[in-house]
Amino acid sequence: MRNFAITLRYDGTDFCGWQKQPGLRSVQETVEQAIVAITHEPALRLNASGRTDAGVHALAQVANFFSMTRLDCPTLLRAINAQLPPDVSALNLAEMPQSFDANKDACSKRYRYVVQRGAQPDPLLRRYAWYVRAHLDVTAMQEAARILLGRHDFSAFATAGSERLSPRRTVLAVDVYTCGSCLLIEVEADGFLYNMVRTIVGSLVEIGRGKWTTDRLQEVLFRRDRRLAGPTAPAQGLFLVKVCYDINPSLHLGKSVATTANPVSQNSPQDTTAVLSFLLDTCQQSPHGSALRSPSSEAQSDKNSAQI
Repeated sequence: MRNFAITLRYDGTDFCGWQKQPGLRSVQETVEQAIVAITHEPALRLNASGRTDAGVHALAQVANFFSMTRLDCPTLLRAINAQLPPDVSALNLAEMPQSFDANKDACSKRYRYVVQRGAQPDPLLRRYAWYVRAHLDVTAMQEAARILLGRHDFSAFATAGSERLSPRRTVLAVDVYTCGSCLLIEVEADGFLYNMVRTIVGSLVEIGRGKWTTDRLQEVLFRRDRRLAGPTAPAQGLFLVKVCYDINPSLHLGKSVATTANPVSQNSPQDTTAVLSFLLDTCQQSPHGSALRSPSSEAQSDKNSAQI
């Protein structure tokens, strides 16, 4: 029995989310059906790094599955993609050690949220951004984001449905930066509570609008009361950018997804097509790098981490 890690990209608009649900179209079931069509193993199951909600997208979701197939990784990858619908693609396939678990072995995840600004909404971004008409004070949002760095109880940023044993998480980095007409908010942490990123975004937008002061976010974090936090931002603006693992890259038998890129130009793209290309790049960084980064993340970077 072989253990495979598969990296997936999908447009979450027309899915009920990652997890299988009776009578609904899920990413998990869609990909499982594509693999089973090749391996003829009805019991095959995908184990993802985490579940994305309905409408949430992924640039590089990681999952693993066990199979008896004798196909090599390049051949199996091409066959899987031939079976997948247009809104899902397999980017990478690698054979991993038997002990590898895409969920339990994840060291950190990074999410990107896209807020579209301007006098009028851009229809080409309606599936991938939250349109906010009001002027947003980006500097104030960047200052407030620093409060979230480090290990805290994030109960105030979790909506009903969180099934975690502990609400404490370590936020390793937060980036708030502009890209054309869009404002991008990226959060990297060792784990996330249910709707944690979307509630953080909703709270930061309240600060950007001038409705909250920076001190309000500190109070929300301290009080641990969801009723005090901002609204949950809409699902369509959220992207799972990458999942990192503390493993040796030489274990990969397939070609790994690129993890380096040229720094983003200070001149952000202005037209919608360029913005979309920018948003969908897993390797993009903010113009100033990860300017907001917790001290604990320095140790994290020293580890031999790799994106599957």
